[in-house]
Amino acid sequence: MKSEPKKVVKNTGLSFSFPMNVLKPLMDYLKGEEKRLVKAKSSLKKEDPFKGKNREEDNSIDADVAEQVDHDRVFASRVELIKSLINIRKTLTRIKIGSYGICEKCGVMIDTDRLAIKPTAEYCFACENEVEARKKR
Repeated sequence: MKSEPKKVVKNTGLSFSFPMNVLKPLMDYLKGEEKRLVKAKSSLKKEDPFKGKNREEDNSIDADVAEQVDHDRVFASRVELIKSLINIRKTLTRIKIGSYGICEKCGVMIDTDRLAIKPTAEYCFACENEVEARKKR
């Protein structure tokens, strides 16, 4: 039987890890989401009007504006998909190395209710608020 990696929670000296029977369904879900997002990213790439072969046939101002708006929409959607893919892959890595559920900033255990709502959470609630406040400045 393979032993599960333990992570020492800062300021407590306690070791902690989720059992694999809890992590396995989560990993399956995240891998499924990863596949879905990769497909959606590929699909969005095909929707980009700047990638179209007949782009230069209609040079009216209205067509140019519509193409630009659609391109911006596709680009923004792809950026969000890429961010989600990165978060999923980071979470899968944290699971593999045994640090899933531990705040990346302060090292305390992330509340399981928070992880249930946002499985890709990297920070505890307090640290997440700090990070968000810094982004707003």
